[in-house]
Order: sequence, then C-alpha cells, then structure tokens
Amino acid sequence: MSSAPSGEQTARMTRGRVASFFLDDHRYVLLGTSAAAFVGMLLSSSPRPAMSFLSQAFTVELVMYYLLVAWLVVSAVALVTKLAKWRDYASFSPFAKPAVRRALRYASYVVWAIVLVLFVDRAVMGVASAWNVAVAAASMADPKRPEPMLESMCYILYQGRDTFFTGLVTTVELAVFGTVIAFFLALLLVFARIQTIDRPDNDFVRFWKVVGSGFAKVYSTVVRGTPMMVQAMIIYYGVFGIFRMTSLTTTQINGIWTTFLAGLVTITLNSTAYMMEVLRGGIESVDKGQTEAARSLGLSQWQAMAKVVFPQGIKYSIPGLSNELVINIKDSSVLSVIGTFDLMFATTTVAGIYYQQFQTALISTVAYLILTMVASWLLGRFARRFDVRVEAVGSTSDTPVKVEE
Repeated sequence: MSSAPSGEQTARMTRGRVASFFLDDHRYVLLGTSAAAFVGMLLSSSPRPAMSFLSQAFTVELVMYYLLVAWLVVSAVALVTKLAKWRDYASFSPFAKPAVRRALRYASYVVWAIVLVLFVDRAVMGVASAWNVAVAAASMADPKRPEPMLESMCYILYQGRDTFFTGLVTTVELAVFGTVIAFFLALLLVFARIQTIDRPDNDFVRFWKVVGSGFAKVYSTVVRGTPMMVQAMIIYYGVFGIFRMTSLTTTQINGIWTTFLAGLVTITLNSTAYMMEVLRGGIESVDKGQTEAARSLGLSQWQAMAKVVFPQGIKYSIPGLSNELVINIKDSSVLSVIGTFDLMFATTTVAGIYYQQFQTALISTVAYLILTMVASWLLGRFARRFDVRVEAVGSTSDTPVKVEE
C-alpha cells in the first residue's frame, strides 16, 4: 500500500526537473556545481577579449577564481568522505545533514553566478569583440578577411549576410508550406489507406476502396524507400523534360518551373508519405470499441471515421506531425542538388567565395540549430494546448502511436 507523496515531493513534481535541480537539496548539488566551477576556471584562464569588462577588475576576478577553487576543494572532501564511509555516509558525514545541504545549495548559487559572469565576459564579449573586428575589416577601402577563426567567421557572416538571409528565408518557406500542404494531402491518403470493404458497399465503391488503399500503400513504400535527393532530381528534371516537349524556351520553362517550386513539390510529396503513416498510427491507437459503438448507433463507416475516430487520431498524431516540420527544416538542405537557393545552397555559395568551407559550415550549423530549436519550442507549446505529450514521435515509423489511456 503506497503512501501519498509528501509536500516536498509534490512541489518537486510541480516545478519540473530543471527547477528542482536548482531549488532542491539533492545529492547532485556538489557534483553539478563542481562541473560548472571547473568550466568557470577554464573561462577565467582563457585570454580576455578586447571588450572584457573584467580587464580592469583583476582583483575581483582573482577572488572569483579562488571561490571556484574552494568549491572544488569542498566537493573533493565530500567525495573522499563518501568513499571512506560509504555505508555510514548518511549518519556520519556532516555533508548529509539538512542544514549543511541547504547551505551548500545557497553557496552553489554564488558559484553559478560567478560562472555566468565569466561566461558573459569571455564568450559573449569575445563574440562581440570579434564582430567589431570583422565589421571594421569589412568597412575598409580594401576589405580583407581576418585570420583568427572567430573573427573570420564573423567577417564571412557579415559580408554574406544577404546571401545567408535569402537562404534562411527560403528554408523556412519550404519547410512550413511543404509541411502544411503535406498534412492535407496526408489526410486524403490516410483515409484511402485505412478503407475496408463494408457489407453495404456496391461493386463500384468496393473497386475504388481497393484501388485507393493499394495506391496509398504503394505510394508510401516508394517515397519512404527512396532518398529525398533522388526524388528531387526526378521531379525537377522530369517535369523540366516534359516542358521541353512543348514550344517553350529554356528561359520560359525556368520562369514557370522554378527550383523553388520543384523543391516545394519534393518536400510536400515526401512529407505526405511520412505524415500519412503517422496519422495512420494515431488512428489505429483509437480504441476499436469506439468505432464499433459508433456503428451500432447507425453511423456509416465514413461517419464513424469523420466524427469519432479522426478527431482523436489526429490529436494522438500531433507530436509526430509536428516533428515532421523539424525534419523538413533539416532535410531541405538536399534540395541544393537541383539549385534551390536554400540555406545549404547559400552556404556553398559563400564558401566558394572565401574558400572557407569549414567556417561557413559552422555558420550554417548554428543557423539550422537555431531554426530547429525555435520550431521545437513553438511546436511543444502547440502540443500542450491540446493536452498532448510533447515527446517526439519518429516520423519514419508506421507503428501505432503510444498514447496514455
């Protein structure tokens, strides 16, 4: 017979993991803060940037450094004590007493504050200093790229900002519009995919149910079994070849069948197959008893699906459908193979100008990471509005989505 959770446990569950890590007296205060203190010591030992606000406060930084050292010493003593008195640690060690644990937690706030100040001084001010150097170098009559890596990356970003921005906007447009259009196409295909022969159906209806279900299965198998890069080449050059059979010139064809349009069609058709399987998994997660109850009340197969099964199935599929947007942000990079001016194409363009493939790749990595993190955060808030768990569901899986009963 389990007892009810205490007030401390209830508060911990309400706050969440991150808040509990900083606000609760737990065993990892020493370990986690020691790691932060070590990082702070590394930051303090690194060279000061030109815009460092601690450059004129050497004594203050020295005190901060030795406070970090003192924390590591205390943590080392606690570790030795625990290793020496492993079985009797809770009763023997003073570090296990509630008052000492609370005092250590308050002291950890000081350590984290010191690390934060050092991070801003070394990392944030370092980037700001490098940016100033890059802008100054670009503003010269004869611009020359600085040699240090951080300054060089800032210079490349500043000089190629228009190119990167154009590619960034194109990537977002392809991912958003492709995912939205694919969702509505997936609704149509999943309806055809799950069709079964019903007793009142005549031969005409049965024929189209079989054809629709078979087409959806073949479409899903082909699209999910081939790379998007190959699909993009087939779609772009295939449609371009069809236009070549007309009297249109190459310039006119390029004006109609643009690389952006070809990329959008590619992402849409590719995402449709994956989102169809996510929807099918969500629909199959709905209890079959609800469908049977709807049919027993006189609803047809279509009415039972539209009014009972589909709304619940879509709700269960929200995490997987949302995850497809994040996937499309990253997978749109393969569209550069057909000349779509996305972020990846912009990266290769800028890299070709400065012959710095590694540094431009790092810039695009940060851009993709920011896009996916922002998209994940927005989609997480969207999922919570529907009271859905915000865990990612693999969009390549065709198994039913696991939901809470």
